[in-house]
Amino acid sequence: MPNTGFLALAEQRYSVRKFAAKQVEQVALERILRAGQVAPTACNKQPQMTYVLRSPQAMEKLRKCTTSHFNAPMALLVCYDSEQSWKRSFDGQDSGWVDASIVTTQMMLEAYAQGVGSTWVMHFDPTAVREEFALPETQIPVAILVMGYPADDVQASPMHTQNKTMAEIVKYL
Repeated sequence: MPNTGFLALAEQRYSVRKFAAKQVEQVALERILRAGQVAPTACNKQPQMTYVLRSPQAMEKLRKCTTSHFNAPMALLVCYDSEQSWKRSFDGQDSGWVDASIVTTQMMLEAYAQGVGSTWVMHFDPTAVREEFALPETQIPVAILVMGYPADDVQASPMHTQNKTMAEIVKYL
């Protein structure tokens, strides 16, 4: 079980690419989904839609959309509705991608807090996702969060703890 502090949780969480066959417990899944529900979105428009993929049929459809499924027992497909998302008045920039990313991040971190491993997948064919899951035209797929309980022998990537220095990523102005 991870340390309870946020920074410790963020440091300890890693992408899991090997899963146990056990399905994620409903209580844990509800907490993960709740973390997405309370995520901040631009003007609190909450344009996200999260599709829970856990039936064998849904996971077979997912395999047609990405090779990066890692044989996870389930996945969350995170989209946003382009008709509901906030647009910046200066240039029309759509907040939907950012909103859906914040939602995905919060669910990913809550999953770890619940003992559920995950990997954020952006390597997917959006046309295939749209077709396989019959998404409405306004639903824009942003992320697939494959998840499940980590296999007993799973390990973090050796790159997990390699971070650039603060001087490389932060500038004080």
